[in-house]
Amino acid sequence: MAKPQDFTITQSIEELKALLKVQTNIKYEKRVMFLIYLKENKFKTRQELCDYLGIDPRTQQRWTKQYLENGISFLLTDLPRNKKSKIITPEIHKELEKRLNSSDRGFLGYWDAQAWVNNEFGINIQYHWLRKYLIKHFKTKLKSPRKSHYKKEGEAEKAFLKTP
Repeated sequence: MAKPQDFTITQSIEELKALLKVQTNIKYEKRVMFLIYLKENKFKTRQELCDYLGIDPRTQQRWTKQYLENGISFLLTDLPRNKKSKIITPEIHKELEKRLNSSDRGFLGYWDAQAWVNNEFGINIQYHWLRKYLIKHFKTKLKSPRKSHYKKEGEAEKAFLKTP
């Protein structure tokens, strides 16, 4: 079993306890408590520490890595995770945008968009993943009104709007 502390924590226990008092979020409190318990050697193994804090061992590995690479300030902040999609390339994104903004070739639903991406680009994307992507990037809705119907004739519209 791994020993609880196989790296050096630069802050003193007093600094960590003072930092613990100013935390307003439980997830940051757990991170500081993790460092305090490691510094105090309160537990024999990391698994015992994880069980006590109610976290997964993989989580404590991630926290340790973040602490060692970037320090405690990085450990106590949530940076936005704006990762670029590995599935949707800029080319696919551009084509989706064209197709979504087209009034005559719009998608009938998210399932249609999924089939279209599969046919055009040969990429099989899960329905829910593509749905979330389209909502996030294009603000789509399941039923969105079109500017005009693609089968509408201009002459028929003029005849309809004429007053008797």
